[in-house]
Amino acid sequence: MRIRNTDKVQLVKQKAIELIVKHGLEGFSMNKLAKACSISVATLYIYYKDRDDLILKIAIEEGALMGDAMIKDFDPEMLFEQGLRKQWENRYNYMVANPIMTLFFEQLRSSSYQQIFLSSFLKDFKLVMGKFMDNVIARGEIDVMPFEVYWSVAFAPLYNLIRFENEGQSMAGKPFKMTDEILWKTFDLVVKALKK
Repeated sequence: MRIRNTDKVQLVKQKAIELIVKHGLEGFSMNKLAKACSISVATLYIYYKDRDDLILKIAIEEGALMGDAMIKDFDPEMLFEQGLRKQWENRYNYMVANPIMTLFFEQLRSSSYQQIFLSSFLKDFKLVMGKFMDNVIARGEIDVMPFEVYWSVAFAPLYNLIRFENEGQSMAGKPFKMTDEILWKTFDLVVKALKK
């Protein structure tokens, strides 16, 4: 049995992510990946059982890294505005530092891999964020609301700004460049909408 080459595994992961971002999940195959890595298809099967195994392993590993980044220096005891600001900062920093991963995760979010991808980082993240939400509600900082409503108000504006930044234009087709002023002005509006 051949031993795994960690450099080759990293190359395979990197090329798989790049191909999925460029061609979508439907345009991704093990043959294309092998060609992009200049290795044989048989070599891929040393590392991964099949295409699904490859995609899921990358999703789980990278999702865990993203989850860790999202709760870095975050304390569920923080006051609402402080905690939400840390969440925005962490998410923004992660997505700016990892634009290809952000696009890769977008592909997964609209696929049959979504559930496994989300569960790869949601376990710890949900515990921390659940405790944070319980605390801010108990302190009366925000109203009780369905999670989907909270998330849509709290984070959708951030993700839309990042999408505009990645695309280099707004929905109207005007050039767009993210600035700290835009980021934190939007954040202030979100806090104003959610705080009691």
